[in-house]
Amino acid sequence: MKYFLIILLFFSLSLKATTIHVGKKHEIKSVKKGIALAKNGDTLIVHGGLYKEGNIKIDKKIVFLGKGLPVLDGEKKHEVLSIHADSVVVDGFKIVRCAYATITDPCGIKVYNRSHVLIQNNVLDDNFFGIYLQNSQNCTIKNNTLKAYGKQEQQLGNGIHCWKSNNILIIANRIDGHRDGIYFEFVYDSLIWRNISTNNVRYGLHFMFSHSDTYITNIFRNNGAGVAVMYTKDVKMFNNTFDENWGASAYGLLLKDITDSYIFNNRFNSNTSAIYVEGSSRNKIEKNQFNANGWAMQIQASSMDNEVVNNNFIGNTFDMGTNGSLVLNTFNSNYWDKYEGYDLNKDEIGDVPYHPLSLFAVLIENNPSTMLLFRSFMITLLDKSEKVLPSITPDNFIDNKPQMKPLPLL
Repeated sequence: MKYFLIILLFFSLSLKATTIHVGKKHEIKSVKKGIALAKNGDTLIVHGGLYKEGNIKIDKKIVFLGKGLPVLDGEKKHEVLSIHADSVVVDGFKIVRCAYATITDPCGIKVYNRSHVLIQNNVLDDNFFGIYLQNSQNCTIKNNTLKAYGKQEQQLGNGIHCWKSNNILIIANRIDGHRDGIYFEFVYDSLIWRNISTNNVRYGLHFMFSHSDTYITNIFRNNGAGVAVMYTKDVKMFNNTFDENWGASAYGLLLKDITDSYIFNNRFNSNTSAIYVEGSSRNKIEKNQFNANGWAMQIQASSMDNEVVNNNFIGNTFDMGTNGSLVLNTFNSNYWDKYEGYDLNKDEIGDVPYHPLSLFAVLIENNPSTMLLFRSFMITLLDKSEKVLPSITPDNFIDNKPQMKPLPLL
């Protein structure tokens, strides 16, 4: 709605604005020529067809519309579309085959130091970087489809890449097969909402030094790892789905050096490690669903003052893992399907604490080859003995109020 109003204002301020048509059946055949003829406030409509015009620069406040999904082809030689003006709208193009270069980072669409740019309803196929915002503010990237095909990180750029920007909206995009689906570096006060990020070689979403951001109702599926939030504070992570992020050292969500963040009402299904926490503090993990993961959570001893409360842990191989005996985090009122306690007063809270850290999880942390003994009678016996009389696992690694029934989470 915000940008719709901006577009209306854009038109109202441009009373002399004109519409220029580009296409085979029109007087103007070239996109570059159309842009050269346009003035601030004009609309340039590019009709369906294939346009191989090298690097196309937009340096005026225009609405750049594709009709019939015209194809802008970089021929693996050029950055396709470069935006050097504020308040540009790019809508309805298929942008393909930009150049590959690890120093200049060519893109399908790149915004250079601008604001109020709207990029929506485009298809970006087989580009190095898909959409790149550099030092930009108040921009929106919405309803785009991005696809890349490289198999190794060094062959690929990121799908949506934002650097040194703020107040960015990334909404309802589909990103597939890039290095990172979405990448934030020095990006503040921004929202990532209703995107689907799949099959990316490294992360579905990656934060670095990006504070006060929010991501809500996204799907991160079958990536090298789901989401990495690193060296960041005050991030809100609500209602997301982390599925099938499998592999050695893979996870649904990595928290590394994160503080004062809130992880609420997410679903973690079939990840090697649903949440891996390292060097992080003062985070709250509440009302999440952990289903059929290898480890539901791994909290390293370098983390402190994190609160894990009112979550469901169901069908995970290991509920918890850690690499030390120091426990500075709290666990309360979670449902653990492995809990075997009782509830004599019928208040639906277990009468004895639950120890979510098993002896076998500790043994594997110290010696991964012991996984060969998984589900053996000896390990089962040792685990049960350890729960009664903890001797190796930290005795204060407990949930004092385990729930007897799964919590009604959405």
